[in-house]
Amino acid sequence: MKYSEISHFSHPQHKLRYEFTEFPFKCDGCKEAGIGSRFRCSTCDFDLHQHCAVPSPYSLHHPFYTKCSFQFFSRPPGDVPRYCNACGRDVAGFLYHCRDCGFDLHPCCAKLPVVIDDGEVKLYLYRKVSSPCHRCGRKGRSWSYRSTCKKYNLHVACVKDMLVENWADLCSNVNEHRYVGSRTRIPTLKNTVNVQRKSKGKVKKCCEVAGLGVQFIVAAVLGDPTALIAGLVGILISKG
Repeated sequence: MKYSEISHFSHPQHKLRYEFTEFPFKCDGCKEAGIGSRFRCSTCDFDLHQHCAVPSPYSLHHPFYTKCSFQFFSRPPGDVPRYCNACGRDVAGFLYHCRDCGFDLHPCCAKLPVVIDDGEVKLYLYRKVSSPCHRCGRKGRSWSYRSTCKKYNLHVACVKDMLVENWADLCSNVNEHRYVGSRTRIPTLKNTVNVQRKSKGKVKKCCEVAGLGVQFIVAAVLGDPTALIAGLVGILISKG
């Protein structure tokens, strides 16, 4: 269901209006980065991811945790520091929490699409993969998106690391309005795909195509898998 304007408990002063932004923002609910769909109070410069503004009204169930029933919380329960079981980052605001198992998920992590598919690029979300991540070179660590050929992997945690490391550059480019109107089709990202020289044929082609889907992963982690902002994502990829 789409809402153009909502009242939200976290910002009772004013109503929040739905808008789509091509610029990065920090969600005042979960405290994580965002882009694309959001609910905003321009008077107070207050922003919420769509997933934070309109959480699941009932228990949330995730295919990776079949025995868990996640409830939405406005802040982490208890006094012990908590972390997201999807990306491994600290939980500092809104979250989904399973009382029985103690698992936590950022709202946007909880809603990550299991399959990212634009008709050509198809990437699958895995809880664990045995192959190393193409950015950090490590295994495990967090959930990962993997190509159809299973040779291309990218940690959800690594995508968030890219955002944190380059946040200043992203914001400075927003202030300079260098990327206004830069929504385009998926850019060529061949330099981000570490394909081994011995890889040939279908495997190499699969990895090259998967590299083109990195933008989808970044957009999904930011809370809106439909937000294809090539200019901003290009900054992250070029420095990854």
